[in-house]
Amino acid sequence: MSEQLSRYPAVAEIDLQALAHNVQKMREFAPNSRHMGIIKADSYGHGRALFAVQLAKLGYDIVGIAQLAEALEARKELDAAGFQNVAVFSWILPPVGEDTLRDALQTGIELSVSTPAQIEAITSAYASLTQAQQAASSRAAARIHLKVDTGMGRAGATPEEFPALVDAAIQAQKSGIQIVGVWSHLARADEAGEDGNAATMRQLEIFKTAAKLAKDRGLEGFQLHLAASSGQIWHPNTHFDMVRDGIAMYGLSPDPANTATLDLGLQPVMTLKAQLTSVKKVKAGQTVSYGGTWIAQRDTWLALVPLGYGDGIPRHASNAGPVHVQTRQGTVRTHVVGRVCMDQFVIDLGPANKAPANPGDWAILFGNPQRLSTAGCPTADDWAKASGTINYEIVTRLGARVPRIIFEGEPR
Repeated sequence: MSEQLSRYPAVAEIDLQALAHNVQKMREFAPNSRHMGIIKADSYGHGRALFAVQLAKLGYDIVGIAQLAEALEARKELDAAGFQNVAVFSWILPPVGEDTLRDALQTGIELSVSTPAQIEAITSAYASLTQAQQAASSRAAARIHLKVDTGMGRAGATPEEFPALVDAAIQAQKSGIQIVGVWSHLARADEAGEDGNAATMRQLEIFKTAAKLAKDRGLEGFQLHLAASSGQIWHPNTHFDMVRDGIAMYGLSPDPANTATLDLGLQPVMTLKAQLTSVKKVKAGQTVSYGGTWIAQRDTWLALVPLGYGDGIPRHASNAGPVHVQTRQGTVRTHVVGRVCMDQFVIDLGPANKAPANPGDWAILFGNPQRLSTAGCPTADDWAKASGTINYEIVTRLGARVPRIIFEGEPR
């Protein structure tokens, strides 16, 4: 056990074998497309530095990350590991000064643009790079992806604005700007119903029209990318030149109500567990946690789990979040009782003559129920259901103070 884990009674186990399995599944979903590995939001809470390097080892030649500051860090992490040729794409371009843009351009980070003004800013920053700066990095380049808003309503030029964006891109090419992508994002690709499918088809047609316009106006050599995990799994006609591997790569279904995680053949990469810090018996009528929202209906054993909303455990999981406790006698299946606190929550171990568990026993919040060491355990999907949210949020919100421990297959 590492010193970090011995000082903190909880851990998020990250299974690289499960990751490799899921990467292979993504390639099966979209076998004819280039794959971009998405590592935004600290790789959905799993650890950005680890995943940037692991994806490079698994054959990815490009990773995507939302914030430009994150992209700059990912670039350093890949370079330090010897993966200078793996590209980094970033799609949130804040109104930053030229210094930050120059840093991005000098290291070859590919950027998304939605407006002619953003193209102008990139062109200006690229022009201001000195010869010495360009010589210091063979990657110094301005590579941009034009984003069209096909119906998501977030970033991207609307269909009416897109011709102007293309014209600005054509003009920028004269200054050395490279147009390497045209892309968009599907808003309802995870919905199995008729309305969701119809919405996806509308976005697809808008995207095709935008791509044709770009080619007709003289742009060439760029790649089209539209599908993230949902599009890859349920809409093969959205794959195009490149696809973006997101939540499914981490072993979670984009929409369990559509198709459950395990039915997709995915393996959850993260297992969240903590050691019980207290076990005690209380009398019937005992209230638990703030507000007394749970009352013991009989004499029962309670245990304390040292994780709380300060670690990203949803407070909405109060009186609901499923937990399995591993003991020498077997597994105790229970759930959160009372309100989730900042650093801990309580579980009910049930009535018994002697304690059903002991301090130091492991409580598993969620993980891979098909793994031998966590067989039948709750999943991030279960916690999402108990909390009224989505599995993306369950893993992504996990706090940085919880150690991430890396292993392959069963933990040692």
